[in-house]
Amino acid sequence: MFLLPLAIGLFAAERPYDPKANPAEDLKRAVAEAGKTKKNILLDVGGAWCGWCRRLDQVFDTNGELSELRDKNFVFLKVNFSPENENQAFLSQFPKIQSYPHLIVLDATGRHLTSQDTGVLEEGKGYSLQRITAFLEEWAPKGKN
Repeated sequence: MFLLPLAIGLFAAERPYDPKANPAEDLKRAVAEAGKTKKNILLDVGGAWCGWCRRLDQVFDTNGELSELRDKNFVFLKVNFSPENENQAFLSQFPKIQSYPHLIVLDATGRHLTSQDTGVLEEGKGYSLQRITAFLEEWAPKGKN
């Protein structure tokens, strides 16, 4: 059974992109949790095959303050996109994704707020801690951060 990765402090290896997961059902649970906790929802779309996805995971795994900022303001959900399961039906409700990983922010009711190509968050051969922090702060629920 796939469990929604709501717990703070879990590492990326414990929050895999799961080709067998049902993102529509996972999102229903995320909306319920977000409503209770007054958080937005952060979808991280990618796959185990994606090197930049693993780099993004590593940024969160090695920067506790960044993970705390994310987990304080968002219900975090990974959505698999891979040859095994592209989750086309689920992802078709959002703007077309051109590259991976891709971040989608929803409000607590599941309404789409923004869709972000993570290329703008990159710096050199990795990610900019400052750019990711600014993105999370910009899309955190107002008055929560």
